[in-house]
Amino acid sequence: MGRVSEGSKAEKFGFIAEHHSEFGVRYLCHRLEVSFQGYYKWLVRTETEKDICDRQLLKKIRVIFNRHRGNYGSPRICSELNAQGEKVNHKRVERLMREAGLVGKAGRIYRRRSLPENPCIKVDNLLRKKGAPSGPNEQWAGDVTYLKVNGEWQYLAVVLDLYSRRIIGWDLSNTRTVSLTLGALKKALRSREVKPGLVFHSDRGSENGAYVYQDRLKDSGIRPSMNRPGFMNDNVYVESFFQTLKTESFKGMHFESVSHLRSELSWYMDSYYNHDRRHSSVGFQSPAEYERMAA
Repeated sequence: MGRVSEGSKAEKFGFIAEHHSEFGVRYLCHRLEVSFQGYYKWLVRTETEKDICDRQLLKKIRVIFNRHRGNYGSPRICSELNAQGEKVNHKRVERLMREAGLVGKAGRIYRRRSLPENPCIKVDNLLRKKGAPSGPNEQWAGDVTYLKVNGEWQYLAVVLDLYSRRIIGWDLSNTRTVSLTLGALKKALRSREVKPGLVFHSDRGSENGAYVYQDRLKDSGIRPSMNRPGFMNDNVYVESFFQTLKTESFKGMHFESVSHLRSELSWYMDSYYNHDRRHSSVGFQSPAEYERMAA
């Protein structure tokens, strides 16, 4: 009854019609917060063909909504339905979701902790001089964010391919040091090909500006690029990913241990985010699918 109580009025009436002999009509109307009179009006109504189609479509919407843990709003659900061969427009999906009380998770702004910058770093923002990438492995970006488990901070470093928004390397640690960002970079280098002229962009934090990190980029044939001093939004794509991650995979969840967090992050980034989740920035395709089309 818990899920039904959050559904549309028609779904509540349908539940009452199916279970009234077990619990009684008045009891169910009271529990589901619908009127006794409204139920009987609904019961003798004539269901139109449109009503039947809407009811069938809402079932499909619920399947997608639940499979994606409530991460999808109406635009992504509409895209998923169209990919399944269901010809439906966004306004209809939005209306049915609103009537059924299905609301996708809303993101919020996470204020990041700015760390001291290394004034000795002399690296320009190369991305400002370049257009958008035309294929994978032309422009990468990396950054670090913080997550709390049992009252203690854990730090997550990621490397993102800016063409497809795919996570190609990540690492987790209880300390924010160059070892953390190097770990994410090494995973990216093991999984991807370094194209001539590949640019790697990051902020000006000390873990990215360390000589050992910058040397590893250059030794791998990668051109380093960094935010302009005081311009944190220069790395907006990775910042956007962190906001999405925290909204969809961290917000409202309790992690019993660091290993539990690591397992969830692995599922979210390596499986769900890269291969299943539709991204508006790449035409409502998953990063893996977008890269396959470019191959």
